[in-house]
Amino acid sequence: MATSAATSQRAELAKHCSSKEWSKAIRILDSLVSQNASIQDIWNRAFCYSQLELHKHVIKDCDRALQLDFSLLQAYILKGRALSALGRKADALLVWEHGYEQAQHHSSDLRHLLEIEELLTTAKQGNENVLHEAHGSIMLQSESDSLSNGNVIENKKQDNLGAEDESCTNNDDKSVILLKSADKVDLESKLNGEDRESNKFDGQVNGSPDVIDKLSYNSESCNDSSDASESCEKVFTNSSESSKSADVTEIRTKTSNKFVFTHEKHEARKNKKSGVARVSKTKSISVDFRLSRGIAEVNEGNYGHAISLFDQILKEDPAYPEALIGRGTAYAFKRELDSAIADFTKAIQFNPSAGEAWKRRGQARAALGEFVEAIEDLTRALDFESNSADILHERACVQLDCDNKSAYTYLGLSLSSIGEYKKAEEAHLKALKLDRHFLEAWAHLTQFYQELSNPAKAQECLSQVIQIDGRFARAYHLRGLLFHAMGEHRKAIKDLTMGLTIDGANIECLYLRASCYHAVGQYKEAIKDYDAALDLELDSMDKFVLQCLAFYQKEIALYTASKFSSEFCWFDIDGDIDPLFKEYWCKRLHPKNVCEKVYRQPPLRESLRKGKLRKQELALTKQKISLIQAADSIGKKIQYDCPGFLPNRRQHRMAGFAAIEIAQKVSKAWRSLKAELKCPNKGNSRYGKRARRREILNMASQNRGGAGCSTSTAMETSTSYGIVDERSSSRSMSWQDVYTLAVRWRQISEPCDPVVWVNKLSEEFNSGFGSHTPMILGQAKVVRYFPNYERTLDIAKTVIKERTYVYSKTDQIIHLLKDGKLEEVVHAKSCSDLYNIVGEDFWSATWCNSTAFEGKQLEGTRITIVKMGEHGFDFSIRTPCTPARWGDYDAEMTMAWETLCNAYCGENYGSTDFDALENVRDAILRMTYYWYNFMPLSRGSAVVGLVVMLGLLLAANMEFTGSLPQGLQVDWEAILNLDPDSFVDSVKSWLYPSLKVNTSWKDYPDVASTFSTTGSVVAALSSSDD
Repeated sequence: MATSAATSQRAELAKHCSSKEWSKAIRILDSLVSQNASIQDIWNRAFCYSQLELHKHVIKDCDRALQLDFSLLQAYILKGRALSALGRKADALLVWEHGYEQAQHHSSDLRHLLEIEELLTTAKQGNENVLHEAHGSIMLQSESDSLSNGNVIENKKQDNLGAEDESCTNNDDKSVILLKSADKVDLESKLNGEDRESNKFDGQVNGSPDVIDKLSYNSESCNDSSDASESCEKVFTNSSESSKSADVTEIRTKTSNKFVFTHEKHEARKNKKSGVARVSKTKSISVDFRLSRGIAEVNEGNYGHAISLFDQILKEDPAYPEALIGRGTAYAFKRELDSAIADFTKAIQFNPSAGEAWKRRGQARAALGEFVEAIEDLTRALDFESNSADILHERACVQLDCDNKSAYTYLGLSLSSIGEYKKAEEAHLKALKLDRHFLEAWAHLTQFYQELSNPAKAQECLSQVIQIDGRFARAYHLRGLLFHAMGEHRKAIKDLTMGLTIDGANIECLYLRASCYHAVGQYKEAIKDYDAALDLELDSMDKFVLQCLAFYQKEIALYTASKFSSEFCWFDIDGDIDPLFKEYWCKRLHPKNVCEKVYRQPPLRESLRKGKLRKQELALTKQKISLIQAADSIGKKIQYDCPGFLPNRRQHRMAGFAAIEIAQKVSKAWRSLKAELKCPNKGNSRYGKRARRREILNMASQNRGGAGCSTSTAMETSTSYGIVDERSSSRSMSWQDVYTLAVRWRQISEPCDPVVWVNKLSEEFNSGFGSHTPMILGQAKVVRYFPNYERTLDIAKTVIKERTYVYSKTDQIIHLLKDGKLEEVVHAKSCSDLYNIVGEDFWSATWCNSTAFEGKQLEGTRITIVKMGEHGFDFSIRTPCTPARWGDYDAEMTMAWETLCNAYCGENYGSTDFDALENVRDAILRMTYYWYNFMPLSRGSAVVGLVVMLGLLLAANMEFTGSLPQGLQVDWEAILNLDPDSFVDSVKSWLYPSLKVNTSWKDYPDVASTFSTTGSVVAALSSSDD
């Protein structure tokens, strides 16, 4: 009976292999191996794993097969290929050498001997072509010589995912993504399993702004940060295939390939080849392919995207154990352990022989502290892999959990993500108490301290790591990130260079070093690193996003280099750079369309040849020293005393320079206005000249560095704010001009942050472009913004009760008057409660009472709740910027600016009487209130608003001498107040006591003439970390 069952299973196995249903074949092999662990079955399973590109599983099974028969040459070949695919070329070479040595001492299949010999020869010559091709065949073996009318033989050259298209082969081993205009490129991300529009992308805690016509987008925070990179979808290109062996060929351009732009396509076609995966039309292959992609996404840390892929598979087949295990693993990494255990349990129900499910459920239960159940699961897993060292080790760790250093480390990560910072620190320290040489624990503790804005402790941790292992590349990357976040770019460059000497292909280090060189004005080195990043062959989409950013940053570096010797006022990203380029840069989209439609910046050698890039040393004169000292003193007042906001000396200096320049220019404008008010007839006659002067100065800004990114055609131009006649009055100096002074300083201080005016983007601005600032993501509390959670929840409840309705994700009204829902809203204690009351994703907008139009209410900020997974939510504020909304706030800002000018230039002009300036102070705060609710920048609105506020106070002879209160974020104060008067009242309580009348700022040297060129500005900012 048993023999009959086994024969039936093997017949089914042959059927699945013939139809390339590899995951189903693996399922049968799992059962066969659990019954009788024969070499052939273990080897066959390794082969099936190789078809799904699950290389670590291949290595594991090959090792197990070699333990049973160390002369099995096929196992050496396949293991070497798997190691090579993982980038471990040296290890692959050692495996093949060992296999070749075994073949010489034992009888072997000559075909396999010749194949391993050729692999060795090619590997030693450094030619990687053969590592991805099959020179010979590898047989899928069975105990019987014949199964179902013949041997099951699979030729890797035909069927291996990632094998190459015969029609594309040539002598070069590298692959290139050939981006043609006719290609159907899918760069859409997905959220909650739904396709999103092509102009959306998956964001993280602080991503770029995005179109917000619906709730299902993620984008950048309105505040300044440069956190993790966003994920980007893989590129798929469909084309016909003339090969006889397949009906349909799907060209899969993997992230390990570098990309080539339009002007390079012909050369790429001549010298490169595209990777081709031969995939048939059958549904099972499509499922297997998605399964492989999902597991790869888990391995790369893209857990949300992985879950969406597994969801698609399980929608078609809810009883698919491998997809359940994959999704459960992704949930586990996201710390959603209950969901993970549920998936592993279902996988076990559908396939009790799935040892991996038993093992992973045991791990998840251990993480929840369910130690008895965890030991039971891990013991059951040993029934399928009785000699598994890792399962034995994990079971021992659970049994001796008090000594489990890894458990404490992951406990620390989990506690930190839910805001239990004291307990998280204790858990990390406990792990290190168990093992002072545990490098991963030191690395996690470093990141913990950095997130909590404790750079001193973070640096102490990294010093410990480097003492333990001076070749631990991650330590140098982490310290480079820390220095970069603190504005110490030159120190960051040293550490990142050290990290690259250890791991030269680390794109995170390479991209970050490029951005540091860029910031300090070393454009030659920056462009070299950006090019190196673009040339790398990568293994994940997260890293591919860095390549996309490297393209944009290189163009910005070339633009800045072309302006280096020009006056700083002509550094005009908003006016010179093409709107489409800026939009793609902000959204981190693939640059294919940009390359086709936008002129590129001139090469660096052209700027050098034309003398536009003369080296600008910071020659410290008495004037410059006094101005730098004043800027440092004023600028440090912008520092938030909140978790997540590291002190950044470069940003502080930037803020100080900007505030002083604003004070100087606004003071001149007010002086002119006062003169006009004194002599109205004379002022009117002269006003025409000033208007004409203004018109000349506000001509279309040309990208004088070359054709560059300035337009989509060579002749188009665009106007820009901020080029102001020194004699201008408030009538010719608009509110945009005032804020643009701060925007320009913010742009040059950290050039890799896409800070641009939203209305200067492409036509898609008409569909809405906005910021996104989350307080909760999933179950994690965002360290910067979660302190505003309770207050935001209260405001949401107030707004919903007042309006009696909310909006769905498709902007449909959801009425809440029935069934006592409004009463339930009042008693809601969490965003989860609100979601359950409404029953779906929704948003509700705050309002801002208008000053310009009596009785009018402007739309403020959208408080949104979007379900994430089974237990998580995206609870955030989102600010739309549609043309209609822009018009409303433009009118409001214009009125606020005129009110301020009239308040100062009236009878109290030039006064040093603090009480007499009360109306001026209040007018400045009202203008600040509307700015923060407006949020007109792609990012950086928070710091720009604060800098302008300090500059305007200084222009009115009032200097802020205190510090921002602990835990207070000025932008959130404005956003969470529904009326400007309430904002003024809340801010004046701590601001006004720290304001001192001071006119000494008038003795400062003129910023615009002291640091007149872009190069001198970069040098002044970059000296902050000397």
